Formats: sequence, C-alpha cells, structure tokens
Amino acid sequence: MIKYIGSKRRLAPVLATMAERLGVQRALDLFTGTTRVAAALKARGVHVTAVDTARYAHVFARARIETDADTLDDGALDDALAWLQQLPGRPGYVTETFCRQARYFQPFNGERIDAVRDALEHELRGSPLFPVLLTSLIEAADRVDSTTGVQMAYVKRWSDRSARPLELRRPELLAGPGVALRGDACELAGRLGHFDLAYLDPPYNQHRYYTNYHVWETLVAWDAPEHYGVACKRLDSRDAEQKSVFNRRREMPRALAELVRSVDASLVALSYNDEAWLGLDELVAMCAVRGAVAVLAFEGPRYVGAQIGIHNPAGARVGTVGRLRNVEYLLLAGPDPLVREAAGAARAGAARTGAATPARSRRDVVDLHPINVAGGLSI
Repeated sequence: MIKYIGSKRRLAPVLATMAERLGVQRALDLFTGTTRVAAALKARGVHVTAVDTARYAHVFARARIETDADTLDDGALDDALAWLQQLPGRPGYVTETFCRQARYFQPFNGERIDAVRDALEHELRGSPLFPVLLTSLIEAADRVDSTTGVQMAYVKRWSDRSARPLELRRPELLAGPGVALRGDACELAGRLGHFDLAYLDPPYNQHRYYTNYHVWETLVAWDAPEHYGVACKRLDSRDAEQKSVFNRRREMPRALAELVRSVDASLVALSYNDEAWLGLDELVAMCAVRGAVAVLAFEGPRYVGAQIGIHNPAGARVGTVGRLRNVEYLLLAGPDPLVREAAGAARAGAARTGAATPARSRRDVVDLHPINVAGGLSI
C-alpha cells in the first residue's frame, strides 16, 4: 500500500482480531483511504462496504474490497501487467507537471507513468482489471516518488528511491465479495443498511487528503487539470465542494456527532488522536449517545514529515521538531455487553499481534486498559 499519513497499519490487525472474535459478518468503513482497515476485515471473512470521497481511495476499494480474487482472471491480469511493464515511456502531463515543473518523480519514470496511464485509459477502461491495474500503477509510482509521504511538497534533492525504475506489481487481492462506494460519509451513513460494525476514521484537523494526495487524484481522474503553486496542486482543490466539513474546526464537532449518532450499526469504532481538535472527553460524550463507551489508547511515532521538521524554500530548517510520538484513541460504542466484549477482544488482539503499543503516561488516559463509560468518563 502507498505511504499514507494517518495510516492504520498498527491498528488494523487489532480491529480485525476484534471483529473475528465478535463474529462480525458485515462491516462499514466510512473513511477507507488506502483500505488498510477494510482489507484487514475482509481478510477475516467480513463483508465490507468501503466508502470515501477521494478518487484514488475509490480505486483502491474497487481493487481490494469489491474485486473477488477467486473470480478474477489471473492469466489476463498477469498478461496485462507484463504488457504495461514493457511499454516505452512517452512524455505527457505527468512528466511535464510532476517531473519538470515540480519534482515528484524523475522524468524517466514520469514518462513511464504517462505511457502506462494512457494505455489503461484507451485499452482497459471498463474492464474488471482496470481498478487493479490502476492500483498497481499508483503503488509503483509511490515506490519511486521523491516526497516524505504527502504531496504538498517534495524533497529538495532527489530521494534514493526515485532513481529506481518504475515496476508494476500485482496488488494484494482478497477472496470474497465487497462493496466500494465513492461519496460523502455524512450523506451515506444512515442509508446503507445495518452493519455489525461501523469503523469511523475521519480527518482530525484542517489538513485535507484531497491536496495531500492530489497527484493520485489526477492520476485517477486523468483530466490534465490546471494547477497552481510550487506543488502543482489541482486548481479545483480551491473549490468549496472539495473541502470536507471535517476540515472546518467550527463545523466538524457537530458533523462528527451526527455521524456517530446516525450510522446504523450494532457497534461503532471511532479512531482519533491526541493532536486533533477534539479532546477525549468530548469524543466520549459524542459516543455515549449509543450506550456504553470503551476507550483504548495506543502510542506510536508521528508522521515522518513531523520528525524531519519544517524547512524554508532554501532548504534550511526553521524552528525545532516537537514531540515525536502521539496517541491514537480507539473508542468503542454500543450496548454495554457488546462493548465490554469488543474491548476485551481488542485488548487481546493488541497483545497477540504486537502491532499496537498501549499508551503509557497520558494525563487524559489514566489506564492502559479500556475505560468503560456509561454517561460520562470513568477515571
């Protein structure tokens, strides 16, 4: 999977183990992103509906969640990958915009990206292989980019990985059916039917995924958009409809509270962290409308860009690096017996997988174990 800020690489196995122990059959992932959590659930036999507004997220969901690996034509996929891999480079929009005007990819890889993406558009659009092959191209481009993981900027000198040739690989595909939807979580939450588990991982602050990953948006849309700034961001990223309510500090709390209330699920799992606009007590109050609430906290390293620090246009570091770690909260809300069982299963999953590290000394999380709450935060 691509480098992604806010990735739930550590939390996904915890949620998957919890779902398996609870016997979850239908799950909803409303902010699926790279489908990290949705894919972990599907791998445990759960039927997943994956939702996101981003074009690239919808492509990933079509490939990993909606595509059934058991019914895909493996021979045709291998033949298509081999054909695309041998295509000679041909300069186009990516080469001009993201290699010459900006420096996301070295030009020889930009030419290959242009050639492969054109071939997909003209030869394979509409094929069941299309989302799988486009996912392969995005992942290949991500492996040779020259960024710290977001596309608001690129590094001053070419990264070592950018010198590697673009290599298309078969994406990780999973057996079984699923659903991929592109749409607004707030509009869809109460209209998709009932789920055993709904997982919510909304944006935490003003930083927008539409601009953080605008190169992937363009690679999927393939619309040669007008752009602006050193980063060559899509001009339409300035449009009001591209700005999520979850990136607006005044509007986000009400939107999140309504989303938690309206989603049709037996158990709601909400991810948040301690760098967000809302504090833990506010999140617990939002979730308490569904019944009992349990809180787990996991500590991990911050996004690599935060560890590198802020640099001016000349490449000199300005200011000092702040804290290097943050705390990820997982709030579980629903009927008391179910929440207790889910919290125990999540704890067991964390212990068994070793992927997530319990938070240690945080003033707003008083215990390494789940905090069961009924009508307020129990300290």
